[in-house]
Amino acid sequence: MQNWAGNLHYAAQALARPATLDELAEVLADGGPVRPLGSRHSFNDIADTTGTQIQVDRLDDGRPAADLDPDTGVVSVNAGLRYGELSRALQLQGRALASLASLPHISVAGAVATATHGSGDTNPSLAAAVVGLEIMTTRGELRRITRADDPEVFPGAVVSLGALGIVTRVELETMPTFDVRQDIAVDVPWDTVLDSFDALTGAAYSVSMFTSWDEPAVRQVLFKSLAPAGAQRPQPVEGLRWSTVPMHPLPDVDPVACTDQLGVAGPWHERLSHFRLEFTPSSGAELQTEYLLPRRHAVAAIEEMRRLAPQVAPLLQTCEIRTVAADDLWLSPFPEDSVALHFTWHQRDTEVAAVLPVIEDALLPLGARPHWGKLFALDPADVGALYPRFGEFRALADRFDPDGRLRGGYLARLLG
Repeated sequence: MQNWAGNLHYAAQALARPATLDELAEVLADGGPVRPLGSRHSFNDIADTTGTQIQVDRLDDGRPAADLDPDTGVVSVNAGLRYGELSRALQLQGRALASLASLPHISVAGAVATATHGSGDTNPSLAAAVVGLEIMTTRGELRRITRADDPEVFPGAVVSLGALGIVTRVELETMPTFDVRQDIAVDVPWDTVLDSFDALTGAAYSVSMFTSWDEPAVRQVLFKSLAPAGAQRPQPVEGLRWSTVPMHPLPDVDPVACTDQLGVAGPWHERLSHFRLEFTPSSGAELQTEYLLPRRHAVAAIEEMRRLAPQVAPLLQTCEIRTVAADDLWLSPFPEDSVALHFTWHQRDTEVAAVLPVIEDALLPLGARPHWGKLFALDPADVGALYPRFGEFRALADRFDPDGRLRGGYLARLLG
């Protein structure tokens, strides 16, 4: 079996998709290495094992897949549910999530475990919405960990990289539903981006910039604005030129898979993601890398990438620049307000692998941390050193999985 992009063939010997908690416990009781597997959207082997991969997308624990508490607004979600499916269920009940990733096709537990994120100066990662988890350990014990009841453990258990057990349910904060409009400014001069970065990213609820770094201007700046009655498109700086046709984030690609643009307001779940759930958004084979840096170094990071454009641009489909708010989770790459540089590469494995150390040499001095589920070159020991509470996380993993059965693929190299 392979991952979503087809760049990785798993070493796992078996795939289990238990339908009940008892079946999940039976799989775990068999012994041997195991790893949780989400929607297979990781580009490295963080979900791999030499034993059995476990997906919970078929798991039925007797509760609704998206069980909303109307009094608290907390929704308890089947961990294998995709965000697109969850968001539709919430919209029907008049509720929303504060943020969504660009793809609605990813599973809730997988996105949370790797600190996947959307965009917005005030929007933290998807993991920040978590208030509780239910986890079955490798010894078959079902445990519930909440922010309220387990404050010493909870911040280490959310972005867990699948190191603690098989997450069966995730509890998320929700908010009242809201509408969003999307507007695209095209060919925004680099001087405008560098001089007015805060004005641009603060002009809408969520903002994404798309570039190949060697272009004379930023190809697109996508503004996702809250859209109460009479809302207008943002005007952060003078002289922006607005697209009058829908656009795909990749140059010269049909935007049919994209969510509605051109200022047409619609519900949050049909706008916050870049792509529609019913479409496969990829233009074909691709690789992905992402580095997360302190927001205070955003301009310096952009200048470094422009300097590297001759080496980077020939391998790129596009690069997306986003902002993400801070959270308090131990292995979250967002200990402070951050900027994200997300690279979508052509599937030229050897060449991409060769350029990653060059990028890291430029960005690591600025505080960059790699996304857990993407491609990067940094040695696992050096990655762990980027997280002040990594030692506590390792101890937590030892507690939950004392036999080390979950330590496969990249996780084995990270934890040793």
